[in-house]
Amino acid sequence: MKKDNFSIAKRFKRESGAGFTLIELVIAIFILAFATVGVYNAFSTMIVLTQGISNRFTAAYLAQEGLEIIRNMRDTNWIKSQDWKTGLDCSSAACEAYYKTGTSPDSTDFPLEPYSNNGRVLKIDDNGFYNYTSGQDTKIKRKIIITPTSNSDAINVSVLVTWKEKDQECIIIGNNCCSSLCIKAEEYLYNWY
Repeated sequence: MKKDNFSIAKRFKRESGAGFTLIELVIAIFILAFATVGVYNAFSTMIVLTQGISNRFTAAYLAQEGLEIIRNMRDTNWIKSQDWKTGLDCSSAACEAYYKTGTSPDSTDFPLEPYSNNGRVLKIDDNGFYNYTSGQDTKIKRKIIITPTSNSDAINVSVLVTWKEKDQECIIIGNNCCSSLCIKAEEYLYNWY
């Protein structure tokens, strides 16, 4: 009888030697869970950073567009043979502007509007154009500051674009960016004629 019990135990040990013990199984599950959580955290961080980069790119393009709006207004004044600064003064400290499609070059309707309080958010319409009148609200604001220089044939144009991210927002005071949620583009425009 003892021989049978011994041979059964020996055979069981030999056959089960290829499997995992309970401790090995718990350790393997722990390592797998730890790796899965690490990969998930890496992907969620990457998604957040990608959104932040997208906001910065959009802000940079909108800042450049703000400079282009003022440059186009100056060029339109030259074409009309009028003073190059016509419509380029923000009686308040700053202005808001957007391209108004379909505006005739002979129109006296310039797109500068006073920048009030903390500014208005830009809207994006169905065609992907930014404006203040129609479409879906974005989290982006644009402030254009036109400053005369000591040279009567030059003006300084600064465009500050801010956006809201994770319930944080940059409130612009003066002519400078207040945080990493702001892009500033600056240029001097000259009277070439």
